[in-house]
Amino acid sequence: MEEVAEGEWRTVAAASLVPEGCGFPVKFGDYRIALVRHEGEVFALDELCPHADASIAMGPVGNGCIACPWHYAEFDLKTGQVLSGPATESLVSYPARERDGQIEVFL
Repeated sequence: MEEVAEGEWRTVAAASLVPEGCGFPVKFGDYRIALVRHEGEVFALDELCPHADASIAMGPVGNGCIACPWHYAEFDLKTGQVLSGPATESLVSYPARERDGQIEVFL
């Protein structure tokens, strides 16, 4: 897992596109990001599962994690850490926030 340490806040999507318990894929420049809302908080992670490139934005969300929709590798929403395989690599997590009806990610 690699945390982003420098950059700036970028508006990437309307907050209404990310309902509770769901993910939403966005592309911003060279970034492919999965936005996920869980228990009212918005998280941002690399979109593609490192195991087989499935969009984790389409996976089930619960208990503070998201699972790959293909093989159900699980990742921690806060840190991107892989919690169960078949994936062996963690996802990059990005700071995210909701402001004025928009989701911003620090890139």
